[in-house]
Amino acid sequence: MSGVAFETQRAALADVVAIPVTPFAEDGSVAQDTHRALLRRLLDGGITTLTPNGNTGEFYALTPEERRLVTELTIDEAGERAVVLVGVGHDVPTAVASARHARELGAQMVMVHQPVHPYVSQTGWVDYHRAVAEAVPELGVVPYIRNAQLTGARLAELADTCPNVIGVKYAVPDAARFAAFARDAGLERFVWVAGLAEPYAPSYFSAGATGFTSGLVNVAPAVSLNMIEALRSGDYRAAMKVWEQIRRFEELRAANGSADNVTVVKEALASLGLCRREVRPPSRALPESERAGVAAIAAGWSI
Repeated sequence: MSGVAFETQRAALADVVAIPVTPFAEDGSVAQDTHRALLRRLLDGGITTLTPNGNTGEFYALTPEERRLVTELTIDEAGERAVVLVGVGHDVPTAVASARHARELGAQMVMVHQPVHPYVSQTGWVDYHRAVAEAVPELGVVPYIRNAQLTGARLAELADTCPNVIGVKYAVPDAARFAAFARDAGLERFVWVAGLAEPYAPSYFSAGATGFTSGLVNVAPAVSLNMIEALRSGDYRAAMKVWEQIRRFEELRAANGSADNVTVVKEALASLGLCRREVRPPSRALPESERAGVAAIAAGWSI
Protein backbone atom coordinates (compact mmCIF):
# COMPACT_ATOMS: atom_id res chain seq x y z
CA MET A 1 0.00 0.00 0.00
CA SER A 2 1.47 3.35 -0.98
CA GLY A 3 2.20 6.20 1.39
CA VAL A 4 -0.61 8.21 -0.22
CA ALA A 5 -3.09 5.63 1.05
CA PHE A 6 -2.14 6.58 4.61
CA GLU A 7 -2.70 10.31 4.15
CA THR A 8 -5.64 10.46 6.59
CA GLN A 9 -3.71 8.54 9.21
CA ARG A 10 -0.61 10.70 8.82
CA ALA A 11 -2.70 13.86 9.21
CA ALA A 12 -4.34 12.42 12.33
CA LEU A 13 -0.93 11.86 13.96
CA ALA A 14 0.14 15.46 13.26
CA ASP A 15 -2.26 16.68 15.91
CA VAL A 16 -3.22 16.35 19.58
CA VAL A 17 -3.25 12.56 20.00
CA ALA A 18 -5.57 12.08 22.98
CA ILE A 19 -4.99 9.16 25.35
CA PRO A 20 -8.37 8.74 27.10
CA VAL A 21 -8.60 7.44 30.66
CA THR A 22 -10.50 4.24 31.38
CA PRO A 23 -13.03 5.11 34.11
CA PHE A 24 -14.01 2.43 36.60
CA ALA A 25 -17.38 1.82 38.25
CA GLU A 26 -17.87 1.33 41.98
CA ASP A 27 -17.58 -2.44 41.55
CA GLY A 28 -14.23 -2.02 39.78
CA SER A 29 -15.44 -2.81 36.26
CA VAL A 30 -15.08 -0.46 33.29
CA ALA A 31 -17.75 2.25 33.63
CA GLN A 32 -19.08 2.08 30.09
CA ASP A 33 -21.53 4.99 30.13
CA THR A 34 -18.99 7.24 31.83
CA HIS A 35 -16.37 6.16 29.30
CA ARG A 36 -18.66 7.11 26.43
CA ALA A 37 -19.43 10.47 28.06
CA LEU A 38 -15.73 11.27 28.47
CA LEU A 39 -15.08 10.33 24.84
CA ARG A 40 -17.95 12.56 23.69
CA ARG A 41 -16.50 15.40 25.75
CA LEU A 42 -13.19 15.04 23.91
CA LEU A 43 -14.90 14.86 20.51
CA ASP A 44 -17.15 17.84 21.31
CA GLY A 45 -14.03 19.70 22.47
CA GLY A 46 -12.48 19.40 19.02
CA ILE A 47 -10.26 16.33 19.45
CA THR A 48 -10.02 14.19 16.30
CA THR A 49 -7.42 11.54 17.20
CA LEU A 50 -8.06 9.02 20.00
CA THR A 51 -5.82 6.28 21.42
CA PRO A 52 -7.78 3.66 23.36
CA ASN A 53 -5.54 1.34 25.41
CA GLY A 54 -2.77 3.85 25.92
CA ASN A 55 -0.83 4.18 29.15
CA THR A 56 -3.18 6.92 30.44
CA GLY A 57 -5.95 4.36 29.81
CA GLU A 58 -4.17 1.95 32.20
CA PHE A 59 -3.43 -0.49 29.36
CA TYR A 60 -1.36 -2.82 31.52
CA ALA A 61 -3.98 -3.01 34.28
CA LEU A 62 -6.81 -4.07 31.95
CA THR A 63 -7.79 -7.66 31.17
CA PRO A 64 -7.83 -8.81 27.52
CA GLU A 65 -11.65 -8.59 27.56
CA GLU A 66 -11.52 -5.05 28.95
CA ARG A 67 -9.00 -3.97 26.33
CA ARG A 68 -11.34 -5.22 23.62
CA LEU A 69 -14.27 -3.46 25.29
CA VAL A 70 -12.39 -0.15 25.47
CA THR A 71 -11.48 -0.46 21.77
CA GLU A 72 -15.13 -1.18 20.87
CA LEU A 73 -16.51 1.71 22.93
CA THR A 74 -13.99 4.16 21.47
CA ILE A 75 -14.53 3.19 17.83
CA ASP A 76 -18.29 3.24 18.32
CA GLU A 77 -18.29 6.71 19.92
CA ALA A 78 -15.77 8.14 17.45
CA GLY A 79 -17.77 7.15 14.38
CA GLU A 80 -16.70 9.48 11.59
CA ARG A 81 -15.63 12.20 14.02
CA ALA A 82 -12.15 10.92 14.85
CA VAL A 83 -9.36 8.63 13.70
CA VAL A 84 -8.74 5.84 16.21
CA LEU A 85 -5.22 4.63 17.00
CA VAL A 86 -5.59 1.45 19.08
CA GLY A 87 -2.87 0.56 21.58
CA VAL A 88 -1.63 -3.04 21.26
CA GLY A 89 1.15 -4.95 22.98
CA HIS A 90 2.22 -7.80 25.27
CA ASP A 91 3.42 -11.02 23.57
CA VAL A 92 3.41 -11.13 19.77
CA PRO A 93 0.26 -13.31 19.36
CA THR A 94 -1.66 -11.04 21.75
CA ALA A 95 -0.48 -7.90 19.96
CA VAL A 96 -1.37 -9.39 16.56
CA ALA A 97 -4.82 -10.51 17.77
CA SER A 98 -5.48 -7.03 19.20
CA ALA A 99 -4.41 -5.39 15.95
CA ARG A 100 -6.68 -7.66 13.91
CA HIS A 101 -9.56 -6.97 16.30
CA ALA A 102 -8.98 -3.23 15.83
CA ARG A 103 -9.00 -3.70 12.05
CA GLU A 104 -12.26 -5.68 12.15
CA LEU A 105 -13.94 -2.85 14.07
CA GLY A 106 -12.78 -0.23 11.58
CA ALA A 107 -9.80 1.35 13.34
CA GLN A 108 -7.31 2.96 10.98
CA MET A 109 -4.12 2.63 13.03
CA VAL A 110 -2.46 0.76 15.87
CA MET A 111 0.13 2.02 18.32
CA VAL A 112 2.53 -0.72 19.38
CA HIS A 113 3.53 -0.34 23.02
CA GLN A 114 7.22 -0.49 23.86
CA PRO A 115 7.88 -4.23 24.41
CA VAL A 116 7.85 -4.90 28.17
CA HIS A 117 10.64 -7.42 28.44
CA PRO A 118 13.88 -7.31 30.41
CA TYR A 119 15.90 -8.29 27.33
CA VAL A 120 15.25 -6.20 24.23
CA SER A 121 17.73 -6.47 21.38
CA GLN A 122 17.57 -4.01 18.50
CA THR A 123 17.07 -6.82 15.99
CA GLY A 124 14.38 -8.33 18.23
CA TRP A 125 12.67 -4.93 18.43
CA VAL A 126 12.47 -4.87 14.62
CA ASP A 127 11.17 -8.46 14.52
CA TYR A 128 8.49 -7.73 17.14
CA HIS A 129 7.12 -4.72 15.26
CA ARG A 130 7.40 -6.43 11.89
CA ALA A 131 5.20 -9.29 13.15
CA VAL A 132 2.47 -6.82 14.11
CA ALA A 133 2.78 -4.60 11.03
CA GLU A 134 2.71 -7.53 8.59
CA ALA A 135 -0.43 -8.93 10.26
CA VAL A 136 -2.39 -5.72 9.46
CA PRO A 137 -0.90 -4.24 6.26
CA GLU A 138 -4.01 -2.06 5.75
CA LEU A 139 -3.50 -0.24 9.07
CA GLY A 140 -1.06 2.52 9.84
CA VAL A 141 1.40 1.31 12.50
CA VAL A 142 2.99 3.60 15.09
CA PRO A 143 5.78 2.23 17.30
CA TYR A 144 5.85 3.74 20.80
CA ILE A 145 9.54 4.22 21.51
CA ARG A 146 10.76 4.59 25.08
CA ASN A 147 14.07 2.81 24.55
CA ALA A 148 16.98 5.27 24.44
CA GLN A 149 19.28 2.55 23.04
CA LEU A 150 17.26 2.11 19.85
CA THR A 151 18.80 3.70 16.75
CA GLY A 152 17.00 5.52 13.95
CA ALA A 153 18.55 3.10 11.47
CA ARG A 154 16.54 0.25 13.01
CA LEU A 155 13.27 2.11 12.50
CA ALA A 156 14.22 2.76 8.87
CA GLU A 157 14.98 -0.97 8.50
CA LEU A 158 11.53 -1.84 9.88
CA ALA A 159 9.78 0.55 7.50
CA ASP A 160 11.73 -0.80 4.52
CA THR A 161 9.86 -4.09 4.88
CA CYS A 162 6.67 -2.61 6.40
CA PRO A 163 5.55 0.52 4.52
CA ASN A 164 2.55 0.79 6.86
CA VAL A 165 4.89 1.95 9.66
CA ILE A 166 4.06 5.60 9.11
CA GLY A 167 4.57 7.39 12.41
CA VAL A 168 6.46 7.24 15.66
CA LYS A 169 5.45 8.09 19.20
CA TYR A 170 8.86 9.06 20.56
CA ALA A 171 8.99 9.11 24.34
CA VAL A 172 12.65 9.25 25.30
CA PRO A 173 13.04 12.37 27.48
CA ASP A 174 15.94 13.83 25.50
CA ALA A 175 15.26 16.43 22.79
CA ALA A 176 18.76 16.19 21.30
CA ARG A 177 18.49 12.41 21.03
CA PHE A 178 15.06 12.78 19.43
CA ALA A 179 16.41 15.22 16.83
CA ALA A 180 19.22 12.82 15.90
CA PHE A 181 17.00 9.72 15.92
CA ALA A 182 14.41 11.36 13.64
CA ARG A 183 17.05 12.41 11.15
CA ASP A 184 18.75 9.00 11.18
CA ALA A 185 15.40 7.28 10.58
CA GLY A 186 14.12 9.82 8.03
CA LEU A 187 12.59 13.07 9.18
CA GLU A 188 10.15 13.33 6.27
CA ARG A 189 9.49 9.61 6.07
CA PHE A 190 7.53 9.36 9.32
CA VAL A 191 5.12 11.54 11.28
CA TRP A 192 6.88 12.32 14.54
CA VAL A 193 4.67 12.48 17.62
CA ALA A 194 6.10 13.91 20.84
CA GLY A 195 5.23 10.98 23.10
CA LEU A 196 5.86 12.75 26.38
CA ALA A 197 2.92 15.13 25.97
CA GLU A 198 2.72 18.90 26.44
CA PRO A 199 5.82 19.39 28.64
CA TYR A 200 8.08 18.14 25.84
CA ALA A 201 6.03 19.31 22.86
CA PRO A 202 7.75 22.69 22.28
CA SER A 203 11.27 21.24 22.31
CA TYR A 204 10.29 18.23 20.20
CA PHE A 205 8.38 20.38 17.69
CA SER A 206 11.47 22.56 17.28
CA ALA A 207 13.31 19.35 16.26
CA GLY A 208 10.67 18.08 13.81
CA ALA A 209 7.66 16.66 15.68
CA THR A 210 4.27 17.68 14.27
CA GLY A 211 1.96 16.04 16.85
CA PHE A 212 1.97 15.27 20.56
CA THR A 213 0.18 12.82 22.82
CA SER A 214 -1.86 14.09 25.75
CA GLY A 215 -3.44 12.81 28.94
CA LEU A 216 -4.17 16.32 30.16
CA VAL A 217 -6.57 16.67 27.21
CA ASN A 218 -9.04 14.49 29.15
CA VAL A 219 -9.41 17.38 31.58
CA ALA A 220 -9.05 20.45 29.36
CA PRO A 221 -9.17 19.83 25.59
CA ALA A 222 -8.98 23.57 24.86
CA VAL A 223 -5.62 23.87 26.66
CA SER A 224 -4.03 21.15 24.52
CA LEU A 225 -5.52 22.62 21.34
CA ASN A 226 -4.16 26.06 22.29
CA MET A 227 -0.69 24.57 22.50
CA ILE A 228 -0.78 22.80 19.16
CA GLU A 229 -2.15 25.88 17.43
CA ALA A 230 0.74 27.92 18.81
CA LEU A 231 3.29 25.28 17.77
CA ARG A 232 1.84 24.93 14.28
CA SER A 233 2.19 28.66 13.72
CA GLY A 234 5.75 28.57 15.08
CA ASP A 235 4.79 30.84 17.98
CA TYR A 236 6.97 29.31 20.69
CA ARG A 237 6.37 32.24 23.03
CA ALA A 238 2.61 31.47 22.99
CA ALA A 239 3.30 27.73 23.32
CA MET A 240 5.43 28.37 26.40
CA LYS A 241 2.62 30.44 27.92
CA VAL A 242 0.48 27.29 27.73
CA TRP A 243 3.46 25.29 29.05
CA GLU A 244 3.56 27.55 32.11
CA GLN A 245 -0.17 27.03 32.59
CA ILE A 246 0.16 23.23 32.64
CA ARG A 247 3.55 22.95 34.31
CA ARG A 248 2.42 22.19 37.87
CA PHE A 249 -0.14 19.61 36.76
CA GLU A 250 2.42 17.80 34.61
CA GLU A 251 5.07 17.96 37.35
CA LEU A 252 2.64 16.21 39.70
CA ARG A 253 2.10 13.52 37.04
CA ALA A 254 5.84 13.07 36.41
CA ALA A 255 6.99 12.99 40.06
CA ASN A 256 8.49 9.81 41.52
CA GLY A 257 8.97 8.10 38.18
CA SER A 258 5.46 9.05 37.00
CA ALA A 259 3.88 7.17 39.92
CA ASP A 260 0.74 9.33 39.77
CA ASN A 261 0.62 9.88 36.00
CA VAL A 262 -2.93 8.56 35.56
CA THR A 263 -3.96 9.29 39.14
CA VAL A 264 -3.62 13.07 38.75
CA VAL A 265 -5.68 13.07 35.54
CA LYS A 266 -8.46 11.03 37.15
CA GLU A 267 -8.35 13.19 40.27
CA ALA A 268 -8.85 16.30 38.14
CA LEU A 269 -11.76 14.62 36.33
CA ALA A 270 -13.25 13.55 39.68
CA SER A 271 -12.99 17.14 40.96
CA LEU A 272 -15.06 18.21 37.94
CA GLY A 273 -17.62 15.47 38.63
CA LEU A 274 -16.79 13.61 35.41
CA CYS A 275 -15.60 10.21 36.67
CA ARG A 276 -14.51 8.32 39.77
CA ARG A 277 -10.93 8.82 40.95
CA GLU A 278 -10.12 5.10 41.29
CA VAL A 279 -7.11 3.68 39.50
CA ARG A 280 -5.82 0.11 39.58
CA PRO A 281 -2.63 -1.16 41.18
CA PRO A 282 0.26 -0.62 40.68
CA SER A 283 -1.10 2.95 40.47
CA ARG A 284 -2.74 4.44 43.57
CA ALA A 285 -5.42 6.99 44.35
CA LEU A 286 -4.15 10.43 45.32
CA PRO A 287 -3.84 11.01 49.09
CA GLU A 288 -6.59 13.29 50.40
CA SER A 289 -4.06 15.98 51.32
CA GLU A 290 -3.08 16.42 47.65
CA ARG A 291 -6.56 16.45 46.11
CA ALA A 292 -7.43 20.12 46.63
CA GLY A 293 -4.31 21.22 44.75
CA VAL A 294 -5.27 19.19 41.66
CA ALA A 295 -8.88 20.42 41.87
CA ALA A 296 -7.68 24.04 41.95
CA ILE A 297 -5.63 23.55 38.77
CA ALA A 298 -8.55 21.89 36.96
CA ALA A 299 -10.95 24.64 38.09
CA GLY A 300 -8.55 27.28 36.76
CA TRP A 301 -8.54 25.71 33.30
CA SER A 302 -12.30 25.44 33.05
CA ILE A 303 -12.81 29.19 33.50
